Amino acid sequence: MPPAGPRPVDNLDDDDYPAYTMGRAAEMLGTTPAFLRALGEHRLITPLRSEGGHRRYSRYQLRIAARARELVDGGTPIEAACRIVVLEDQLEEAQRINERLRAEGGAQPKTSA
Repeated sequence: MPPAGPRPVDNLDDDDYPAYTMGRAAEMLGTTPAFLRALGEHRLITPLRSEGGHRRYSRYQLRIAARARELVDGGTPIEAACRIVVLEDQLEEAQRINERLRAEGGAQPKTSA
């Protein structure tokens, strides 16, 4: 009997499941594999590797790569585009945390005396 693991259908709903090969990811983004490799070199996305050593990308990584591509297509250098995307992602996460804390009553607005 094969080892128990996530059902294949569960993987379809997982944003972090590395479902896409480099070629398919590049095709979906309308870019080249070299662009995806460059994003990896600039540490924007780090694809998982298959047992054979091939890069595999998740839907979340493809969304990040698509945002970087928008910036690069608009004339932003790739290094700056990667930094912008990282900062945007960090800001979004901080906003989610703040919203959660507000909802829990943990963050009270400051009042002046």
